[in-house]
Amino acid sequence: MKRVIYYLAAATFVACTTTEKPMESKIDLNNLNLSADRGTDFFEYATGGWNKNHPLTDEYARYGQFDELAENNRKQLQELVLEQAKNSGEFGSNAQKVGDLYNMAMDSTLRNKMGYEPIVPMLEAVASIKDRSEILPLAATFMREGIGSFFGVGIGADMMNSNENLLGIYQAGLSLPGKEYYFDNDEATVNIRNKFSEHITKMFTLCGFSEQEAQKNMQAVVKIETLIAEKSKNNVELRDHAANYNKMSYNELKENFSNINWDTFFENTGISGLVKVDVAQPEAIKEVGRIVSELPLDELKAYMQWSIINSTANELCDEIDAQNFDFYGRTISGRQEQQPRWKRALNIVNGSLGEIIGELYVEKYFPPAAKERMVDLVKNLQIALGQRIDAQEWMSESTKKAAHEKLSTFSVKIGYPDKWKDYSKLIIDPSLSYFENCRNISRFGWDDHVSRKLNKPVDRDEWFMTPQTVNAYYNPTTNEICFPAGILQYPFFDMNADDAFNYGAIGVVIGHEMTHGFDDQGRHFDKDGNFKDWWSTEDSESFNERTQVIIDYFNKIELLPGLMANGELTVGENIADHGGLTIAMQAFRNATKEQKLPVIDGFTPDQRFYLAYSNVWAGNIRTEEIHRRTKSDPHSLGRWRVNGTLPHIDDWYTAFGITEKDPMFIPTEQRLNIW
Repeated sequence: MKRVIYYLAAATFVACTTTEKPMESKIDLNNLNLSADRGTDFFEYATGGWNKNHPLTDEYARYGQFDELAENNRKQLQELVLEQAKNSGEFGSNAQKVGDLYNMAMDSTLRNKMGYEPIVPMLEAVASIKDRSEILPLAATFMREGIGSFFGVGIGADMMNSNENLLGIYQAGLSLPGKEYYFDNDEATVNIRNKFSEHITKMFTLCGFSEQEAQKNMQAVVKIETLIAEKSKNNVELRDHAANYNKMSYNELKENFSNINWDTFFENTGISGLVKVDVAQPEAIKEVGRIVSELPLDELKAYMQWSIINSTANELCDEIDAQNFDFYGRTISGRQEQQPRWKRALNIVNGSLGEIIGELYVEKYFPPAAKERMVDLVKNLQIALGQRIDAQEWMSESTKKAAHEKLSTFSVKIGYPDKWKDYSKLIIDPSLSYFENCRNISRFGWDDHVSRKLNKPVDRDEWFMTPQTVNAYYNPTTNEICFPAGILQYPFFDMNADDAFNYGAIGVVIGHEMTHGFDDQGRHFDKDGNFKDWWSTEDSESFNERTQVIIDYFNKIELLPGLMANGELTVGENIADHGGLTIAMQAFRNATKEQKLPVIDGFTPDQRFYLAYSNVWAGNIRTEEIHRRTKSDPHSLGRWRVNGTLPHIDDWYTAFGITEKDPMFIPTEQRLNIW
């Protein structure tokens, strides 16, 4: 089941602060472009210097302030991993697993010697299929091995009964980032589809297929993926929780989707004892049943072989890996070269053994004082959000009361989990190939997921990010906000910075995550994490009217010639940005009401607050990546998280003297006004 968690961004940040006395500004004047007109392009005014001094390198499709922090974090993680690699310890120890996995990921010589040989047994298993009834059972076996399939399966909290886990079946099976890529006809998307066909053909030939076989297989793959995509929901439709929840009994599943032998399928994944399931996108699952029942067997086998190749490309030889990057990195995102091998190897270790690395990271890099200050800051933001709820004249007292109840029951996770994950059942064996160890990792991850969740109550202590992650999240079914240790660093938090800086940077981020509990999606979940309507009818209508303001505003933003922003897709994150700014400013006012901060470098405290916020979103981005994110990312682009969000904040106008003569000016009655 796809877990509904709201992140600040693909890679994001947060931290903590309150100060007892004025400290340093920490606004780096070199990051600004004071020659820019702040009422015309505040993004350029606040971040132009940083952007000029950090041009995109070939490795990146987008590079911003939080990417720089992630790079600094990566260097710290590299030191930790290299220490384990040099002193790996006895077989089965955590150090041995970390060290040997990293060394194998770095060993390109052996992988190049093996070529595509590691996947031959899987390819042959598919080729030997004699009857279509064997397709999905084998796909289920491969699913446990980390190979993509016709649809997805996962276990997570039942949104109607948040204390219990529920197995979900959901749309998947696509190699492109979403449904839009199969049907949109703009020039950029058509080019990607054409390159996609070329890529599939090239990958098949690199894996031992003749040109004729590769062409035939490519046609089958494109045909099947297009059929699945046609019945799948797009990224906007996937935001509708109610429309993507279809709970039924296991017997109803077998009756309603009778083209699929569910007993055999789940047996091959190690799942048994199912009573209830959630079929999130029924039309896509029905289409898979039809495809498997009606399409020629050779086409189904070609699709399965493609799933093997596509799922394991980065575990094979450099030639296959490079072709995989050429399409997914260069064609789709515009990156010109792969990350250095050490970074890719580190990503594998960090992704596979994350909490082992996390425990080492916390011990070395996370000071207890940072957690203490984070706790205080979160409390201050909660108080401020409560004040903002009380201030809303459009909201009834009954809805306000329920909102306060939800706010008061927020679960807050800071730094790292109380209990570390147990990796004792995972075998990393240096006598096996890198590919075989990757299968071990996939099986361990799947089996661990099933054993901890299937027919079990929800573990509310579970973390969905590792401590070293540069990000933050809100999870509605547990009503929790989480801030990992990795984000507590400049430019998002600085122990020596004054409140103007820290509330403007990480204070807004904390407020952002809190607001997700009350955005257009999160507001449908109650204090216990259940999908339940706790709003009066009038308040819901008023909320929707107000939300439409920001949807319409972003829909009119032209990102590139002919490419408009998607207000429907980004509405939740845009509301969270707006709420984060409003709540953090309220908390900043509370924190400094007894001791006003001075003007520093010509900037008032309020100005420094908004400069700190804007500086978070400094960054450069390629045209290809703009197209990709606009189709698939629920977060607005960094430029528009500044230029699209600040014009809806009344205090920003006052702080910088923005008037109706400025291009960024929006009349008061046309501004977003929720929290």
